[in-house]
Amino acid sequence: MNFSTSPVVSLRDVVIYQDVNTILSNVNFDIEKGEFVYLVGRTGSGKSSLLKTLYADLPLQTGIGSVSEFRLSKLPRAKVPFLRRKIGIIFQDFQLLFDRTVAENLSFVLKATGWKDKSKIKQRISEVLMRVGLDAAANKMPHQLSGGEQQRIVIARALLNEPVILFADEPTGNLDPMVADGIMQLFLEINNSGTAILMATHNYEIINRYPNRVLKCEHGKVLDSRVESFSLTNGF
Repeated sequence: MNFSTSPVVSLRDVVIYQDVNTILSNVNFDIEKGEFVYLVGRTGSGKSSLLKTLYADLPLQTGIGSVSEFRLSKLPRAKVPFLRRKIGIIFQDFQLLFDRTVAENLSFVLKATGWKDKSKIKQRISEVLMRVGLDAAANKMPHQLSGGEQQRIVIARALLNEPVILFADEPTGNLDPMVADGIMQLFLEINNSGTAILMATHNYEIINRYPNRVLKCEHGKVLDSRVESFSLTNGF
């Protein structure tokens, strides 16, 4: 068991780029184990680019950063899969494989991250589907599920390797309010069990209903509600 007390995410003097353009500069924050943090900002403010840098989809070129004790600067491509095994990524557009069953989608990820024992793979799939309330969906095709159910499968997929943190990019953006609230309740249950969450959202109602620390991308900076006060209005 890992008893390390270091933050799950730590950024110091980081610059976030999209292609050659500077999107965010002088980014400094930590996320501790088990913390729930919202990431907000208007469209184009840098939220997705920041998340992509944290899960090593974009390179960290300036500053010092670490996620789950992996140094992001000059992280070799060969090391990225090892980082990804420590984190969970939840996309707004699901990115499920629509020619495979739910179980086959989840099995694909487990095999890609080094699982080989078929009985253990089957057991882990059953565990995560039960966790998200869809244990009866293993043999269904994604198109047979509602949008909310598909998002629960995406969350189950992100939980497969027991990540220390979930990075969620607008996970309720395509869902109606009642379904979005159910997804939020699921995130809170996951967080209460010890998994840190960084959730990018435009959903002002969810932040109001379930207040937590907020990081706000604005004018090329990342503001932190833990160290400075700023206003949050609908639309940010």
